[in-house]
Amino acid sequence: MLFKLLLVEVHIFYNKTIVGIEPYVTLYHWDLPQALHDRYLGWLNPQIINDFAAYAEVCFQRFGDRVKHWITFNEPHTFAIQGYDVGLQAPGRCSILFKLPCRSGNSSTEPYIVGHNVLLTHATVSDIYRKKYKAKQGGSLGIAFDVMWYEPESNKTEDIEAAQRAQDFQLGWFLDPLMLGDYPSSMRSRVGSRLPVFTGSQSALMKGSLDFVGINHYTTYYARNNDTNLIGTLLHDALSDSGTVTLPFKGLNAIGDRASSIWLYIVPRGMRSLMNYVKQRYGNPPVFITENGMDDSNNILISREAALKDAKRIKYHHDYLASLQAAIKEDGCNVKGYFVWSLLDNWEWAAGYSSRFGLYFVDYRDKLKRYPKDSVRWFTSFLNSTS
Repeated sequence: MLFKLLLVEVHIFYNKTIVGIEPYVTLYHWDLPQALHDRYLGWLNPQIINDFAAYAEVCFQRFGDRVKHWITFNEPHTFAIQGYDVGLQAPGRCSILFKLPCRSGNSSTEPYIVGHNVLLTHATVSDIYRKKYKAKQGGSLGIAFDVMWYEPESNKTEDIEAAQRAQDFQLGWFLDPLMLGDYPSSMRSRVGSRLPVFTGSQSALMKGSLDFVGINHYTTYYARNNDTNLIGTLLHDALSDSGTVTLPFKGLNAIGDRASSIWLYIVPRGMRSLMNYVKQRYGNPPVFITENGMDDSNNILISREAALKDAKRIKYHHDYLASLQAAIKEDGCNVKGYFVWSLLDNWEWAAGYSSRFGLYFVDYRDKLKRYPKDSVRWFTSFLNSTS
């Protein structure tokens, strides 16, 4: 079975009610076996639904006695856009800029085909798990979504509507079908015939197929209506279909302090706003914050001793956790857990080793030795004070 080539990613989650650690297993984190792409173009072909379901069932059979929390996909929005719209990640397909960045692809249709097949795959896997394994193994199953929060750039109606469209084309693209049975109406109207259609039985299979919603949240951007849609005219791709411009600054003013990554601005209030949005739109489902954190640069001029003093990271987590606590205690948001990204400095996809998200410093020049940053002591104290 070719899908046995996939790696299972294990997140370690601290559970206050049980002393120790508990695995949360992600079945797919962007690593499509090359053989499946070569054979039938992977996520562009509905054949992948049955292949992935067979792979998932092997995991349930082999590990279900120990794993009680399954995440079918990590950030489907990311790999649909990055892999099939702009071509920055595998398999590097796109049609933007006269196909100069990519050898093949169609940026206006393929991301939606990929997303459609991912949704049907999750629903199929969920159905198998609930019928054959859930009662015996007592587990749960969800997806981890990448979610920025979007604030309207102004109080103009057109910008308020643009912020909603930005969210529709990000989180709503995947969570609306799984919770409500179909894509957001803004996607239906703006994408038209390029957006695949669910049959009645497919919609019924998808709706309610999540036991929990995973949210990877780092930052907040402003959103405004794209009046001219010049970028959309030039690119003609899924990323521009929403008709919005999303940026982390308004005029010359940034929305918050920036971390090392060019895209990551520190806006703690976005966490509370996002949790309330999920509560109100989707009926307050169980939510896990499956990723949250900020990075430092891997500046070789900075000493290891200086890198361990990560006061900015401590403030980031303090403020985001305070915002999350307010969402839970004051607003009644159904948040069940929180994962820090990440335990260790690691390879951060396109950023490689240049971006350090870890609570532990990894010395890449000295046998990968690990050293606790000040944030480790802060988190230890925080967890002990809340236990």
